[in-house]
Amino acid sequence: MTTTTTNTAIRNETLMARVATSLRNARARRNAYRRTRDELSAMTDYELADIGVTRGMITAVAREAAERAV
Repeated sequence: MTTTTTNTAIRNETLMARVATSLRNARARRNAYRRTRDELSAMTDYELADIGVTRGMITAVAREAAERAV
């Protein structure tokens, strides 16, 4: 009985750790997306062209930044 309870507790802790890690990763991705989108959106068309980005590409670039955040 004690072994079963211990194993269940360990599985629950592992599950909670995975959930917590997943939430932290999601937050990091969301923050990277927002930060990138906001910074690029604040740039002028000339500044964007200088780095090879158009206004239409901002969302895609922000998504890529979010994917690399974790």
